[in-house]
Amino acid sequence: MYTVILYAHILSAALSIGPFFVLVLLVKRIREADTQYLSGLIATFRSAIRLVMHAGHVLVATGVLLIWQGPWSWHSPWILMTLAVMFSSVFFLARAFSPVLKKFAEPEADHPALAETLQRSLWIYILLLLLMLWFMVDKPTLWQ
Repeated sequence: MYTVILYAHILSAALSIGPFFVLVLLVKRIREADTQYLSGLIATFRSAIRLVMHAGHVLVATGVLLIWQGPWSWHSPWILMTLAVMFSSVFFLARAFSPVLKKFAEPEADHPALAETLQRSLWIYILLLLLMLWFMVDKPTLWQ
């Protein structure tokens, strides 16, 4: 059973990180899109964020099960650091995308500036996710 949970954890990690790299390319299209295509691109962006969110829920649930079933303590430095980054990234994710995506619907919205904000938020979030991934893969001993 542990192997199945580990597989689900790794798969959900890939689904939590992978779409963001596609979104980087999508933001370039959003920046240059005509008004008639913009709503479809924004809908695609929202769908990808929804996928990432649900994959993140699976990632957390399977992570808890792996710690419970595995040899690690909740006090392991890499687990504590992963949790710290994860909780901070949850607040970042809530503010980084939805409010900006809603602004695209405003009549006088500056689409290139909003796309730039999305691009910056994407890269920040990707870096946070990669930091958590490093903690989970390398399991560094940051303190004793």
